[in-house]
Amino acid sequence: MVFKLEEGEKAKSKKAINIVQAVRLALAEEMRRDERVVVLGEDVGKRGGVFLATEGLYEEFGPERVIDTPLTEAGIVGAAIGMALYGLRPVAEIQFADFIFPAFDQIVNEAAKFRYRSGGQYTVPLVIRAPYGGGIGGGLYHSQSPESYFAHTPGLKVVIPATPTDTKGLLKSAIRDDDPVLFFEPKKIYMSVKEEVPEDPDFTIPIGKAKLLKEGKDVTLVSYGYMAHVALSAAKKAQEEGIDVEVIDLRSILPFDKDAILESVAKTGRLVLLNEAPKILSFASELSAFISERAIEYLLAPIIRVTGYDTPFPYAQEKWYMPDEFRVLRAIRKVMEWD
Repeated sequence: MVFKLEEGEKAKSKKAINIVQAVRLALAEEMRRDERVVVLGEDVGKRGGVFLATEGLYEEFGPERVIDTPLTEAGIVGAAIGMALYGLRPVAEIQFADFIFPAFDQIVNEAAKFRYRSGGQYTVPLVIRAPYGGGIGGGLYHSQSPESYFAHTPGLKVVIPATPTDTKGLLKSAIRDDDPVLFFEPKKIYMSVKEEVPEDPDFTIPIGKAKLLKEGKDVTLVSYGYMAHVALSAAKKAQEEGIDVEVIDLRSILPFDKDAILESVAKTGRLVLLNEAPKILSFASELSAFISERAIEYLLAPIIRVTGYDTPFPYAQEKWYMPDEFRVLRAIRKVMEWD
C-alpha cells in the first residue's frame, strides 16, 4: 500500500528546515539515543562536512564518535564495516556519490554479504551517506546517479529521500536497521527545499514504503529524489491540459514498494517512469520490466522512461541533460494519445 504521512508520521511539534539540516538533526538525535552510533568521513569533524551536514556534532560528541578520516573511500567504508561487525552503528559519509566507487568492492562484496556468509550470525548495521545527482554545475565527477549499481546487490538497502521530513525519518530508520543501507541525498535540493519536520526524536519512516504525492486517474508517474519534484511540476502542467496524473515517490528503490505501483497502474492503465540516471539499466528499466511482468494486462499504452542521456554527465549542457517538467509532460501526452 502507498504509505501516507497521516498514517503514522505525525508528531506533536514541527520546525521548518532543509534537507541538510534534517540530516544533521537525525544524526544528532540518533547519537544521543544510542552511544553506539558514530560518524566518520572526510572533514566531518571540526569542518562539519563539505555541505555542513555534520556541523556541530564534533563539539557535542567529541573526536571518538565524530571521526575525521584520510581521503580514502575504501578505507572509510572498510573501517566502518569493521566497526559495525564489532557492535557499533557507524554512519560513513562519502563527500560526493561519484567518489564511492573506490569503496565498491567493500560495499558489494563485504558489507552486503556478511549476514548470508555467516548464516545470520553477523550483521552489518552500517549507513553510507552520499549526496548524489546533478543540478549544481558540478560536471561529470560531481553529478552522477549511481543508485542502480547498488540496487543490483542483494543484501543492501538503497534509500533516496526527496524532502526534509523523509530525510529525517528515513535516515533514522536506516541507522536503526541491522543491515547496510546506502543513503543517497539529492544535492540539487539540499538547501532549497524547506518544510516543517517533526521534532519528535522517535519519529521514523519505514524503509520500503512509497509516498503518494498526488492522486490521479489517467497516468501513473513514478520517481524519487529530486526528480519527484520534477514529477509534481509536470503533473500540474498536465492537469492544465485535463490530464489527471498520479505521482508516486518511491523513497527507497531497494526494497521498492511493489504494491503501490501495481495498485496505481491497475487504476490508470498508463505508466511514465522518471529518474536522472542514464537510461540503460537505470532503475526505471527495472520498474518497466516489473510492471511488464506483473501488470501488462492493465496497460493501455507502452511504458515510457524519462531519464538522463547515455553519456557522461556534461558540464556546459547540464540543463539539457537532466530531465525537466517539459520532457516529462511530452511523455505524459504520448501515453495519453496511444490508441
